[in-house]
Amino acid sequence: MMNSLELTRPELLRHQNFIRGTWSESAGGATLEVINPASNRSIASVPDSDARDARAAVEAATAAFKTWRQETAMQRRQLLKEWHRLLLENGEDLARLMSLEQGKPLAEARGEVAYGASYVEWFAEEAVRVNGDILPSTQEGRRQMVIREPVGVVAVITPWNFPLAMIARKIAPALAVGCTVVAKPSEDTPLTALALARLAEEAGFPPGTVNVLSASRSNGALVGDAWLADGRVRKITFTGSTPVGKHLARESAETLKRLSLELGGNAPFIVFEDADLDLAVAGLMASKFRNGGQTCVCPNRVFVQQTVLDEFVTKLQAAMESLVVGPATHPDATIGPMINSRAVEKIQRHVDDALERGARLVCGGERVQNAVAAGPHFYLPTILTNVGADAVMCHEETFGPVIPVIAFENEPEVVTLANDTPYGLAAYFYTSDMRRAFRLPGLLEAGVIGINEGAVASELAPFGGVKESGYGREGSVYGTDDYVQIKYLCQGQLGGET
Repeated sequence: MMNSLELTRPELLRHQNFIRGTWSESAGGATLEVINPASNRSIASVPDSDARDARAAVEAATAAFKTWRQETAMQRRQLLKEWHRLLLENGEDLARLMSLEQGKPLAEARGEVAYGASYVEWFAEEAVRVNGDILPSTQEGRRQMVIREPVGVVAVITPWNFPLAMIARKIAPALAVGCTVVAKPSEDTPLTALALARLAEEAGFPPGTVNVLSASRSNGALVGDAWLADGRVRKITFTGSTPVGKHLARESAETLKRLSLELGGNAPFIVFEDADLDLAVAGLMASKFRNGGQTCVCPNRVFVQQTVLDEFVTKLQAAMESLVVGPATHPDATIGPMINSRAVEKIQRHVDDALERGARLVCGGERVQNAVAAGPHFYLPTILTNVGADAVMCHEETFGPVIPVIAFENEPEVVTLANDTPYGLAAYFYTSDMRRAFRLPGLLEAGVIGINEGAVASELAPFGGVKESGYGREGSVYGTDDYVQIKYLCQGQLGGET
């Protein structure tokens, strides 16, 4: 079944939860089938965990936290560095596993391994920089200090589109500052997360420090609710939809948990008439078709100034001719399958809605099935022009390889259009006007801005959104802030005879 995606180390394909340093079935014995989206066939079965497993994971993490928080920063750094080494050493197997369960082309999966591992390395180094302060004395004989401490047990809930990078980006800073972790990956892509747990075990992390369990969509809600209700869980970090993020925010109020929420996006991509159109096309291709358009920061609305609209669309269509839709086993594939049938149905609904409202189909617009892309989840890269602002795809994430092109006349108009959304995760614009390059970021309502650049992700940079795209930041020197709490120490009676 695996063909060229067969693993060199088969033991990385795990079929059990990892709790308290041991591998075990779910408490109820239920299982979940993991489906390869390219073939629509089962790859493996994993535990379908419920609230009992969620509580067991918290118990393990709570017990481990008592000693893990006391480990030296140097020791935490060393274990993270060893985990990083194992991620790279087993990178090919991790990439194959990711391609099997998520569908992305193998070259892209390899890139994600390196990207995810970069966060582990970054936060390994940050482990020794969780510094405090000594404040200026306000009274004679008094010393005032500030220290930063780990918040406690952290619940990590991750999506399916980046099965390795998302969980590494969340677990690494938690471990670096002294927190312990309970994690639930998406029901669509649990195998990569379980493989990471296996490598964390191999790296030598103490039992209970990292706990990973799998669950179906329905049972996943039970797992999340169990963590929300448990006062021992002091923080939840979540990447996913805005409705789920709002649920987490509401239900966490009872125990006043810390939250990091990276939620939905509706990224604008703006091309001004003074832009280098070839660079703009290249940037759009890089940002839009990564993971087949199934990313939260990929452009969802493309605004092109009217005077260069036709030329831009012609160049874009020519660039898209190089895209190859196919499974990860195809050596030339650049776009894999969508994650499941629900995703394809949503894409088609968005395209049909735009066409019904007067949009023009330039290319694509339908599923593809041929000798290469033989499964039901492949969709043709699509361009639509004359898309109206009332189209559903202008208000919901399409999460697929569809580019709606919208004409605009001037800068004030496009700023209004770009900000006309409750979301604010990413935004991109291309221009050769340096005054505009400095002016526009202050006008665009987004947490991440690409200026003449379509690929903006980096472990050195803070990642997160504004408005209903959530709050909190991941990566960079700011990435540890949400995992620590501030403690003030005031020591008196230091005066005396000299």
